[in-house]
Amino acid sequence: MGVLSSFLCREMQALDNNSSPQASLTFLRSLVRRFGRLLLCSAFLLLAPAVLHAQTKEYQVKAAFLFNFAQFVTWPETSFTNAEQPFQIGVLGSNPFGKGLAETVRGETIHGRPMVIQESRRAETLANCQIVFICNSEASHVDEILTTLGSKPVLTVSEIPGFANRGGVINFYREGTKVRFEINPDAAGKKSLKVGSELLSLGKIVHPEAASK
Repeated sequence: MGVLSSFLCREMQALDNNSSPQASLTFLRSLVRRFGRLLLCSAFLLLAPAVLHAQTKEYQVKAAFLFNFAQFVTWPETSFTNAEQPFQIGVLGSNPFGKGLAETVRGETIHGRPMVIQESRRAETLANCQIVFICNSEASHVDEILTTLGSKPVLTVSEIPGFANRGGVINFYREGTKVRFEINPDAAGKKSLKVGSELLSLGKIVHPEAASK
């Protein structure tokens, strides 16, 4: 991993400290095309704090993470109604990304499916999405939202404290200037989602509160 880290650091140094957020995202995308998914995933853990230090907005980093979560999770075939259906990322509540998330996935595909963004304030309208990001504005409705989505093959992601322990699949948290994430593999399994070993190795594993009592 030392060689990998050294390589990434050299690549990152090529980025000017005043690089635009879009330049940083372009850099990350180029890594996956050139060297594969594992290198990209490692790059996120190294680049995320550097991007934040360069005053890139936190949600542009999180948008990039959402884009890449889609590459490390396998959805059941029943998640799509036909071969042409796009890969949908839903944003539930007050969208903190602005245009950042839409810009991040613009022109991208997952297994040949174009990525699109859906926004709503009602969980049931996003139940057919492959990923749903639950915004902070919905903190008081987490249990209700998770019940509504139930066992549907939806990768639930949030940044609400305790979200993964309460049954969500992935939750962002801050560690100093770094954006980290925790994963609840039990919740993913109940939704028939297969989380790749690369992603599991990089996230902090948590379990439902009920299981720990």
